[in-house]
Amino acid sequence: MVMTSMNLYWIIFIGIALASWLVSASLKSKFKKYSQIRLPAGLTGREVAEQMLRDNGIYDVKVTSTPGHLTDHYNPAAKTVNLSEPVYMTNSIAAAAVAAHECGHAIQHAKAYAPLQLRSMLVPVVSFSSNIVQWILLGGMLLINSFPQLLLAGIVLFACTTLFSFITLPVEINASHRALVWLRSTGITNMQTQGQAEDALRSAAYTYVVAALGSLATLLYYVMIFLGGRRN
Repeated sequence: MVMTSMNLYWIIFIGIALASWLVSASLKSKFKKYSQIRLPAGLTGREVAEQMLRDNGIYDVKVTSTPGHLTDHYNPAAKTVNLSEPVYMTNSIAAAAVAAHECGHAIQHAKAYAPLQLRSMLVPVVSFSSNIVQWILLGGMLLINSFPQLLLAGIVLFACTTLFSFITLPVEINASHRALVWLRSTGITNMQTQGQAEDALRSAAYTYVVAALGSLATLLYYVMIFLGGRRN
């Protein structure tokens, strides 16, 4: 019975890994496509971000450039919207969508959006557990018969990262919603380019969904090992 369940979870895990690869490939393809389509408004990602922050009454957040591709993120501690170089300097649908999305996080921070606050509270726990959880899980699997509590401790730590992944979903979806509403209301995107911005951000959201499901599948896998070891 346990082996049958294990086989099922391996199938699910491989399926999610394949889905993750497909979603990642699709995301890169769409961002490459939409990076070549110019905004009617003619704004770069930096200008879009600065205008969105101003329009929402946020003046204490700085827009900066960061190296890399798809490395865009909002840093609540430093209060910076960090845009990758292609987004920061480029006038395109992709740049506008990404810049507005990251500013959506800044607005969430300013408005004390509950899921963002909860995720921020979990950051120290997840940072701590991510450094040691794999070693604890490995040790727990090796000592499952003599010291099952070690694997259980690893499962609890890994569950924190899984919870973090699922809390991230509403945070990311809400940031994209704020971005799209603002882009449309300001006229930065028109009827055609609005749909393209939506498509780009939807593809980005799928990566978080797949990551959360992958984390859940891995968590269940360790739980099955623990239950199987207990029965033995």
